[in-house]
Amino acid sequence: MNKSNRDSIQVLDCQILAHYQFEGNQYILTIDSPEIAKSTKPGQFVHLTVSDALAMRRPISIMSVDVENGTFDLLYKVVGEGTRQLAERKVGEVLSVIGPIGNSFKMTDKKLPLLIGGGVGMPPMISIAQDIKDSDYDPFVILGSEAPFPFTPELSNMGNPCPDASHTMPLLEEWGVACRLASLQNYEGVYQGYVTDLAKVYLDSLSADELAQVEVYSCGPHPMLEAVAKLAKEYNLPCQVSLEEYMACAVGGCAGCVVEVQTNAGPAMKRVCVDGPIFDATTVF
Repeated sequence: MNKSNRDSIQVLDCQILAHYQFEGNQYILTIDSPEIAKSTKPGQFVHLTVSDALAMRRPISIMSVDVENGTFDLLYKVVGEGTRQLAERKVGEVLSVIGPIGNSFKMTDKKLPLLIGGGVGMPPMISIAQDIKDSDYDPFVILGSEAPFPFTPELSNMGNPCPDASHTMPLLEEWGVACRLASLQNYEGVYQGYVTDLAKVYLDSLSADELAQVEVYSCGPHPMLEAVAKLAKEYNLPCQVSLEEYMACAVGGCAGCVVEVQTNAGPAMKRVCVDGPIFDATTVF
């Protein structure tokens, strides 16, 4: 396990402070943990118990933190028995949480980060946006979902490179971070198409000097990440991706989440949990 990643991991009993349900079997958990709120970096995740009946934990990306109040938020979707049981947990109950786990996105000297998140891959992009919202970075966020968005999109007052996309995530608007939404479901104010289609509209609106300041950061389903990596290559942009893989221990012991990564020494098998989940897109696609 990478030492820098190992040092962040703690095993904590954490109380559920809020548990909100949204359309499409989507939920947001607010969990009490000053330790995790303080130490989390964008792109990291936690591994938590879902119930007393299931020994196997579930990995979920951290969406946002509130250091002052010592809490963090998780967005997840019910896709199997584990997340179904997690959805039944009530406010006041306690979860065993391991985290924060993994490496994090690395911000570079590129001042126009393009953040692309799809489905339950949205949280790491929101985490980056929160981390840099008061800096000299000027991010543009694209969020995509084929289920109803786990928030009510609102009309944005910020600059819009695409006339077919007018709505945004309220939290990002509150933070002063430009964001537009994409879907194939004909939602009002949402771009009709893939996140990469909307990304092309945005990139084509930039000057050559502005394009030179773009780095892509992305998390989502594997086909989406493959398309994002292809897009970044087309525009000659650096790209960091967060991989989603099934995992058992999530701390590097079982090697159940390994992926093939190209290194200077040739192909190597890397663990998504602790060697990742963030990788240079060119090494995995």
